[in-house]
Amino acid sequence: MEKHINTLSEKNILFKLVRKFSETTVDLSPKAVSNHEMGTIFEELIRRFSEQSNEEAGEHFTPRDVVKLMTELLFAGEENESGSIKLVYDPACGTGGMLTSCKEYIQNINPDIDIVLYGQEIQDEIYAICKADMLMKGEKAENIKGPYSTLSNDKLSGEKFDYMISNPPYGRDWETDADEVKSEAEQGYNGRFGAGLPRKSDGQLLFIQHMISKMKTNDKSRIAIITNGSPLFTGDAGSGESNIRKWIFENDYLEALIALPDQLFFNTGIGTYIWILTNKKTPNRQGRVQLIDARKEYAGMRKNLGNKRHTIPEDSITKIIKTYNEFAESDKVKIYNNEDFGYTKIIVERLMQLNYQVTQERLENLYSYSAFKKLAESKSKDPKTKIADETEGKKQQEEIKEALLTIGDDLYTDWDAFEAKVKQALNQFDLKPAFIKNIIEKLSEHDDKAGYVTDKKGKPKADSNLRDAEKIPLVQNIDDYFEEEVLKYYPDAWYENKKNKIGYEINFTQYFYIYEPPRSLEEIESDISKVTAEIQELLKE
Repeated sequence: MEKHINTLSEKNILFKLVRKFSETTVDLSPKAVSNHEMGTIFEELIRRFSEQSNEEAGEHFTPRDVVKLMTELLFAGEENESGSIKLVYDPACGTGGMLTSCKEYIQNINPDIDIVLYGQEIQDEIYAICKADMLMKGEKAENIKGPYSTLSNDKLSGEKFDYMISNPPYGRDWETDADEVKSEAEQGYNGRFGAGLPRKSDGQLLFIQHMISKMKTNDKSRIAIITNGSPLFTGDAGSGESNIRKWIFENDYLEALIALPDQLFFNTGIGTYIWILTNKKTPNRQGRVQLIDARKEYAGMRKNLGNKRHTIPEDSITKIIKTYNEFAESDKVKIYNNEDFGYTKIIVERLMQLNYQVTQERLENLYSYSAFKKLAESKSKDPKTKIADETEGKKQQEEIKEALLTIGDDLYTDWDAFEAKVKQALNQFDLKPAFIKNIIEKLSEHDDKAGYVTDKKGKPKADSNLRDAEKIPLVQNIDDYFEEEVLKYYPDAWYENKKNKIGYEINFTQYFYIYEPPRSLEEIESDISKVTAEIQELLKE
């Protein structure tokens, strides 16, 4: 603080600043400016300074309307919760706004509970602001840890909490934490990341795992965390992301998922989602997940703050909380069993049936074979040698093509017969069997009327070009699905159970999709006629 005061004094700004705050027209007392208004002022200042320094403003704070909604969702149904002390934690606490909001809210609804706040923040200055704020509010500032990365250096290791709330960075890579995170993941479920590791470009699912690891073992814990859409569906079956979701669903942690309006945040306009997780669901929620579509629950702002053009008004927050508590389906609420989000990914194979022919068009396919293409490439660094090598290679390519043309353009449906012709035509070249095999494949096309291609043991081969994947809902029998959706169209298809993979994903928009029929031809023709008439009138002028 002294350093900043000296800087202001040296630049002749200190007196002007003090005079400004001493003016009677400037009243920033709690009576004149509410906590919410002061928070908005603070957020706007940080946003402006962040823009000037090219920082990510979203690292510093979450809009108050979003914090309020998350807080009320986190404590929904907890009004009569017993217990004298409750621990609240935010692993990416920023300036501590979510933590203090939680304490204020729960003490309003249940003043008998003593709330103890914990948090960790990676950014030096923001950590300092949070710690100072906790000191001024009489909180235990020593419970705020930093400036360290929560993912690689958990300063509250071993601690368990009753309530957790957070807005971790969206789409931020965890490359700098990779060594420590991977090392802990190798410990399996003895560490925080036993369920899997997402791709390094996005660490949101790591924060979710981290928070789940801090749930109490015997008592109830609840989590409210906000993410973008990526953690819901990114990653195919068997990927780190899918395995993490699989672990969440199989352990029945996810209670509700709420889709929020876009343009709520100061530094991004993307859509976001609130996850509500718990280790002890009420009986009516066990094994089920509630999806709430709140994307239209917003009001426009009179003045934009960065990318924030929308706010969630008080009546919308009340409506969302009421919808959550009612736990009943409607056009904006869907309730599914955990298994409904899972699927089995099977690999569908089909038998190889090919015809073979030497044509100019198929000869061009040879250039997609890397070994053939490399004939005209040179590794030499000497320019003259490089040109000579490439010229010689191109000549050899043309000679191979000319030799293949001597076979003629007859269509073959038998591999062995065509292979004999190719070997005879290319006898003058010193080519390996694998090279010839790949040339034959490049001169082939799928043909349903051709015989099956077999391997050396006479076993029919699978055609990798026809290989496909099917996602079959977990609640559906695989064989029944395969017979109805695959064998009906491709009788030669098959799959191997050992290649099956279980995946989980949440295609949120799909569950709330409303079909809109295309416009009628009469309506379209009427519009065209109107536009045509307008154009003709303009041409007359």
